[in-house]
Amino acid sequence: MGLFSKLFSNKEKRQKAEKFKIGMMKTRNQSLSSLKDILEKSKKIDEDLYSKLEEIFIMADIGVDTVVEFVENIRQTVKNNKIEKPLDLENIIVDQMFELYLKNEVVNTNIRYNKEGLTVILFVGVNGTGKTTSIGKLAHRIKNEGKSVMMAAGDTFRAGAINQLKVFGDRVGVEVVAKDAGSDPSSVIFDAIKQAKQKNIDVLLIDTAGRLQNKKNLMMELEKINRIIKRETNNQSFETYLVIDATTGQNGLSQAQIFSEVTEITGIILTKLDGTAKGGIVLAIRNKLGIPISFVGLGEKLTDLEYFDIEDYIYGLFSDFFE
Repeated sequence: MGLFSKLFSNKEKRQKAEKFKIGMMKTRNQSLSSLKDILEKSKKIDEDLYSKLEEIFIMADIGVDTVVEFVENIRQTVKNNKIEKPLDLENIIVDQMFELYLKNEVVNTNIRYNKEGLTVILFVGVNGTGKTTSIGKLAHRIKNEGKSVMMAAGDTFRAGAINQLKVFGDRVGVEVVAKDAGSDPSSVIFDAIKQAKQKNIDVLLIDTAGRLQNKKNLMMELEKINRIIKRETNNQSFETYLVIDATTGQNGLSQAQIFSEVTEITGIILTKLDGTAKGGIVLAIRNKLGIPISFVGLGEKLTDLEYFDIEDYIYGLFSDFFE
């Protein structure tokens, strides 16, 4: 039994990961459904088995480059430990996936709250990824953790985004700073920071426009927003979360690459993870860009935005191995 497998022999740990198990059902039952069956029916570990593993992991949208690296790591482990039984690959796959995500680093997914003064969290991402919804959900979570929250409608290019954020503000009981559609986003953010400081708000969540058609304009806009945040918060560090729709698979990875070129991304919110069979995108993003997943959306309710936990995630993918 591998180290990771031993961890999930703990009943309490399994119960904690139950929401991930339910949320990862589509990936587990579709993309990874044949994995256990193939390992049980294979008579030996050979090139044919490795090819089947590659195909399964690519179907889960882990990404070709990441899959090649991942399967090569499995090969080396098999060779170094003289493993012969295909079923013994269960523990190796789980443990290697765990290591692939961590990369021998301490991955901190918690919000970096400023000990004194205002904490600013900036949200970026293309339209339609669930950005505004994620802001509302995170406002609900932070408020329930006992902190005061304010939201800023910085996506002034879409009246719908402003109105949607106001609706979430009403639902969560959080003030929203907004101006008319077409206003300068930077002026909204300047006013929001000013008001948040005056009212001793703990956390300010800022929405932004998600246009990728002109990368230069996007870069200039985000640079201006970053300057205002740094200036008005005395250069305190702040989070920038990129919101990606998990159902878009490798397109989400492309979005992450573009946004990481125009601004410093500190974490990723992966939405609609429960609605896709492409849950392996988590590993592709981490492996290709080195950016940690901070939160995942596992449902439509306000309470369905979860802190990302690599252990719970992998249990969600491979819970069949632990039954």
